[in-house]
Amino acid sequence: MQQQHKFIPEIGSLVAVRYKTGEYIGEVMEAAGGSPRALVKVLAVLKHPEQGDLHNPQNPDVPMFHERRALSYTEKANIPYGDLVPYKGEVPSYPDSLKEALENELAALDRLKRWAERGLEQLAQLQREYKI
Repeated sequence: MQQQHKFIPEIGSLVAVRYKTGEYIGEVMEAAGGSPRALVKVLAVLKHPEQGDLHNPQNPDVPMFHERRALSYTEKANIPYGDLVPYKGEVPSYPDSLKEALENELAALDRLKRWAERGLEQLAQLQREYKI
């Protein structure tokens, strides 16, 4: 069996992380050798967290439709090493990155909404043609 290489970051290094359903750029604050997690300080947002019930994706008819906020600027999160990758490049400002991530999430939901509306129109047309 081949041993899998685990990325263990150094303190102060920049990383891209996935946390719950969001993605962020952060700085490693603590990376204890014995711990399976690193403490990461959020610097920018790459992807805004998804809304709703994660166990019932894209289902609006759930008992509790969760609101998920992006992690705040300099908020710290304990991230498993497996969810860390080195980040290379310019770190955008937090406000700019949050705005872009939110706009991208809104655009994705708008595309999904328009797709669903067109699908409903097509199915209604087929229902008329099928005479059922």
